[in-house]
Amino acid sequence: MTTAIAATPEQAAEADARFGAIADPVEQALAALEWAGETFGDQFAITSSMADGLLAHLASRAIPGVHVIFLDTGFHFAETIGTRDWITGVLPVTLVNVTAPQTPAEQELSFGPKLYERDPDLCCSMRKVEPLAKTLSGYSAWGSGVRRDESATRADTKLVDWDAKRGMVKVNPIAAWTQADVDAYIAEHQVPVNPLFELGYGSIGCSPCTRPVAPGEDPRAGRWAGSTKTECGLHT
Repeated sequence: MTTAIAATPEQAAEADARFGAIADPVEQALAALEWAGETFGDQFAITSSMADGLLAHLASRAIPGVHVIFLDTGFHFAETIGTRDWITGVLPVTLVNVTAPQTPAEQELSFGPKLYERDPDLCCSMRKVEPLAKTLSGYSAWGSGVRRDESATRADTKLVDWDAKRGMVKVNPIAAWTQADVDAYIAEHQVPVNPLFELGYGSIGCSPCTRPVAPGEDPRAGRWAGSTKTECGLHT
């Protein structure tokens, strides 16, 4: 990794205003990603939950070889791992596979069985939030696939924002996209999609904490169902 490139809140605000004025969703996303690549070079990476290859596909068009961070929690569905291997095998991207300090078995010895049920915040913190923070410390900017229409907690997501918690720029290239935009892009470019969507899943996380959603439910209603938890902490 090269010397860190300085990033500022003012830089993020200017980019958000500039690219937010672009009406076409694909052009907007590509412009924001191209800017991130030109500004930060290999100090920019995207994250992907491997629900689909949309963000990785867009980023690879704008920044060939872009780093794609995947949080390998040890609790993923086999379909998610297969989607990761599929996407990173066919697209010009560089996989950064990030694991937690403890395996699921070691975590169970330390904290007891099914921590994800008893204290999901702690489980997410150890297996996702802390590993991502450590990984992102080597970058100046990062990108995510968060969209405003996914849930009420994401309705105010900016295209380019300042991640004050981590002191870096955060790019959300598809923040303004609708599900129709997503479906159209995936169909046009034959983007790989996690097969769990065909089984009724609306948002895909760790297997013990994710269920299919009923027709008309919020796409993220199947995450931590039965609890008040709505976010793992990566984007809050």
